[in-house]
Amino acid sequence: MRREKDIKRFMKKQYAKVARKGDSCCSSDFGPSNPIEQAKAIGYSQQEIRSVPEEAVMGMGCGNPIALAELKDGETVLDLGCGGGFDAFLAAHKVGQKGKVIGIDMTPEMIKKAAENAVKGNYRNVEFKLGEIESLPVEDSCVDVAISNCVINHSPDKLATFKEVFRVLKPGGRILIADLVTEGEFAEDVLDSLDKVWAEWLAGALGKQKYLNAVREAGFRNVAIAAENTFSMSEMDDRLKGKIISIQVKAYK
Repeated sequence: MRREKDIKRFMKKQYAKVARKGDSCCSSDFGPSNPIEQAKAIGYSQQEIRSVPEEAVMGMGCGNPIALAELKDGETVLDLGCGGGFDAFLAAHKVGQKGKVIGIDMTPEMIKKAAENAVKGNYRNVEFKLGEIESLPVEDSCVDVAISNCVINHSPDKLATFKEVFRVLKPGGRILIADLVTEGEFAEDVLDSLDKVWAEWLAGALGKQKYLNAVREAGFRNVAIAAENTFSMSEMDDRLKGKIISIQVKAYK
C-alpha cells in the first residue's frame, strides 16, 4: 500500500499549487477548469458564490455542507481543510458577529490565501490556523459545529481525525461532513494504473460503511447520511465511474 506520508505530501503539493495559481483543484487534471462552474455543480447557489471574495471560490469540494449544517447565530464553527476560505466565509454569514469560524488547513499557501481573502471581505469573525486534522490546534469542547468538504477522505487516519473532531466539539455538538467514499475498495494494481492525481486522490478513500463505522467508533451518535450522490467528473477514468460516492454525513456528540 502507498505510504501514508507520501499521500499527504502529494496532496499538500497539489493544494499549494492550487493556492498559488488560483485554479480549481480539478482544472486540467480531472474536471471542469472553471471554479465557479465546479462550485455550482456540487450544490452552491449563485447567491452563495457571489457573497464571498472571488478568490475564495476555488472549485474544491464534493458537496455543500453549509446547506445542511443548519448553522445558527452565535455558534462557533470549525472548518476542516478550509482551503481559500469559501465554506468558512459562508458559515461566517450564518453565525453572525456573535459567532465565530475557525478554519484549519495543512497547507501554508492556503492559510495565507484564506487570510488575504478574509481581509478583502472584511470578515472579523473568522480565524485561520495552520494544522493537520489528525491533531487539531483547537481546545477541547469549544466548537458547536464542525464542517468539512472533501478533505477527510485524504486523511491517512480517519479514526484519529474523527476522534479529534469529537474532542473539540461541545457536548451536543454536531458535524456535517461532505466527503467521498467508494462502492467497495479499489485494488492496488488499479490505483497503480490510474493517472497519478486520481490515484493519490483515491488512495485514502474508504468504502461507505467503513467510513460511517469510523464516525461511530470515534464516539458520535445518530450517524446518518443527509445526502448522497454518485460523484462524476468529465475526465474521470471509466473504471471509476459509478464507484465513487459523494455523501454528506451528519452526527452528534
